Amino acid sequence: MLDTLSELFGRELQKLEEEIKSFSNESLLWKTTGEIKNSAGNLCLHLCGNMQHFIGAGLGKSGYIRNRDAEFSSTNISREKLVEEIQKTKESVAGSLKKISDADLQTVYPQNFLGKDVTTEYFLIHLLSHFDYHLGQINYLRRIIEKN
Repeated sequence: MLDTLSELFGRELQKLEEEIKSFSNESLLWKTTGEIKNSAGNLCLHLCGNMQHFIGAGLGKSGYIRNRDAEFSSTNISREKLVEEIQKTKESVAGSLKKISDADLQTVYPQNFLGKDVTTEYFLIHLLSHFDYHLGQINYLRRIIEKN
C-alpha cells in the first residue's frame, strides 16, 4: 500500500506541475471567473502547503510551517516559483513516505481529523482524493479561462 500511495502522490504532483506549465500566459494563473473564487495559482499553493504540512511535517517531521491564509491570499507569484514549490513538495512527500512503514499506515494519524482519530492510511487516501479534487478544478479553470 505504501508503494502505491507513494507512486500516486508522485504522479499527481507531476500532473500539477504539468497543469501549471500548461497555462499559456503566466498572468492567467491568478485569474478567476464567475463564481470561482480560487485561482489556479492559489490552488497550487494550497495543494503544496497541504502536502508539506500533513505529509512532510506530520509524518516526515520536516519542520515545515504552514501559512494556510497565504495559500489563498498570495497573488502574482511567478510560474517558476510555483514550479519550485511543487518540486519542494515532491521531495518532501517522497522523503516523508520513505520514513514510514506499511505497519505505520495502521497507526492513528498524529492529528485529529474532523473530530475523530483515523489511521494514517485512511488520512493519506483522504489527502490524495482532496488533491485530485483541486487538481481537477485547476484543469477546468485553465480550460475555461483560456477559452475566453
